[in-house]
Amino acid sequence: MRTSRGARRATGRGCGAEVGSASIWVLGLAAGVLAVACLVGVVASAVAARHRAESAADLAALAGAIAARDGRDGCREAAVVATANRAVLTACHVGNDSSVTVVAGVTPPAAVSRWVAGAATATSRAGW
Repeated sequence: MRTSRGARRATGRGCGAEVGSASIWVLGLAAGVLAVACLVGVVASAVAARHRAESAADLAALAGAIAARDGRDGCREAAVVATANRAVLTACHVGNDSSVTVVAGVTPPAAVSRWVAGAATATSRAGW
């Protein structure tokens, strides 16, 4: 008995060995895109934490220098400003010329901190 061409195609025979390979390629490509997106997210969060630390250190140093010039505690004022900017003041020094040098740190979000080593820190100095 002889089968027709249509019957052979309906059973899937004769179509080649690569039937369904497009699904594997799409899944592999989607996994690659997801991995790259996660990597970009981690790097962007680390860079954002560094920028926040730099901004907090700059503002804290300026506030500390103004307070020191006015005869108040420059490091206390710098700590208040750093905390308001979601940073931690890790070091502060008031010089003889009322200049203030601060080091501020910002911890990245918890989801990123396991991939990034430590907090982002920045040093800034301001004075008259």
